[in-house]
Amino acid sequence: MASTQEKLKIGIIGFGRMGQFFGKELLKNPLWEVAYICDPSTEAKKMAAAMAPHAILIEDEDILFEDPAVDVVGLFTLADFRPAQIRKALKAGKHVLAEKPIAGDIQTEWALAEAVEKSDRMVAVNLFNRNAWYHKTMIDFIRSGEIGDLAIIRIAHMTPGHMPQEGHSAEGPPFHDCGMHYVDVARWYAGSEYATYHAQGIRMWSHTDPWWVQVHGTFQNGVVFDITQGFVYGHLAQTQTHNCYVDVIGTKGIVRLTHDFKTATVDMHGVTVTETKTADFNNKKIDVLVDVFAQSVIAGKNLGYPTVKDSVIASDMAWKMLDDAVKNGAPCIGRPEEMDAIIARRRTLKQGYGLPIWKIIDESTHNKNNELTLTDEDIRGFVSQ
Repeated sequence: MASTQEKLKIGIIGFGRMGQFFGKELLKNPLWEVAYICDPSTEAKKMAAAMAPHAILIEDEDILFEDPAVDVVGLFTLADFRPAQIRKALKAGKHVLAEKPIAGDIQTEWALAEAVEKSDRMVAVNLFNRNAWYHKTMIDFIRSGEIGDLAIIRIAHMTPGHMPQEGHSAEGPPFHDCGMHYVDVARWYAGSEYATYHAQGIRMWSHTDPWWVQVHGTFQNGVVFDITQGFVYGHLAQTQTHNCYVDVIGTKGIVRLTHDFKTATVDMHGVTVTETKTADFNNKKIDVLVDVFAQSVIAGKNLGYPTVKDSVIASDMAWKMLDDAVKNGAPCIGRPEEMDAIIARRRTLKQGYGLPIWKIIDESTHNKNNELTLTDEDIRGFVSQ
């Protein structure tokens, strides 16, 4: 249970791109108080001071772990830092709100999952798709029987996003760092565990790792799937675009999702219902996650937040599928100098896919009191996962 204070006090560790996304939503939610922000980066500290002027800025994370008034620790560091921090949080009796994956290798992730299972603390992981209205709408439609028996799940997520040399090395290449979200979505839709898979990748710009992977296979209940993911989709195009969808096929009907990172559209073609629903895409749905997690901590039970087990299963399968793509021979296409040109362009972009927030923040996003006035529209263009 939370302490008896009116708001849940959270200490944030890591105030980069995702830490700032979370900070923005935590500050807006009346159930939360941002008590600490921990980050050694000068840029991050500037953003923290502007966004959360009442928070205590620290570089020593142990300060917030040792403060008994802190109910929850928010871990938005890179994956290789999270294991020790999760263990510290559990030892200190703190609940945890964490980015995914929870560790840099799968053995450590499974060990952490076991530790969380044995504790009485709540640990939520940001599998943001599980908070999305459109996925919930589609799953409800599937379960209603309108498309008959679920047979085929097809998912694609391709953007001109995160590049080599731009950090995230502990999270792995795109099919793990980003693709694990869609590995999780397919499993969620199927309501079953993975049975078989075959993956093919390509080493774009002759980079060491596959930056595009396509995998197909089956679930234990017989449902088949294909997932395509890559940050390779026209980085140097004059006007950038993307190709993202979920297409679910049943024995009688279909339901599908398309979006432009601003608006999501669900087309339902069932045996008695033909309907289209369109609403806000809502970026990474962090507002939903922080609200559900706060209510869960207060209630003392999970009211719908994504769990460590779901995250670790998705991470495990994404690593295995990525390894299969490597094993099957990922050919090299393109030249390193093309990759250099893409990275150089991304350093000057004010809006793009997967950019660190401070690369696109300028003086126009601060008011006369130097308070951050970052809007939802400002950050829509940075979402690539």
